[in-house]
Amino acid sequence: MARPSIYEFAGGDPAFLALAAAHHERCLQEPEISHAFSHGFNPAHIENLAFYWAEVFGGPARYSELNGGHSGMLEIHARTRAPEDWGRRFVACFVQAVDDAGLPDDPEFRAALRAYMEWATEEVMSYAPAESEVPEELAVPRWGWNGPE
Repeated sequence: MARPSIYEFAGGDPAFLALAAAHHERCLQEPEISHAFSHGFNPAHIENLAFYWAEVFGGPARYSELNGGHSGMLEIHARTRAPEDWGRRFVACFVQAVDDAGLPDDPEFRAALRAYMEWATEEVMSYAPAESEVPEELAVPRWGWNGPE
């Protein structure tokens, strides 16, 4: 029997919406990261974040259809001049949000989520310098139980 995708194992759309909401709240409470939201944020931020993560972990390609795929996500976060420690702080918020959202307490599942977020945060932070240019038409990465697919 085939193993379900991480998206399915997590609980599908409701799980990723809960995770995105919990993560957003954690970021708002984080002293350094909260600065990124001081100018306001897109009202669809939580839904877009949920759609993005759902797509990464094996769910439908709604983020790509609505927001320009991986290049679109990177462009939103590019050239922010974010300090290096924001990546570590972002991952810490994510790990806490997984608990807050009540996602499955399965060690393999949790390890896959964390491994993805560490990888993804490193990539996003690589575009923080002011001179960064995001390549066009990058597809949303897919992440499974054993890493990138």
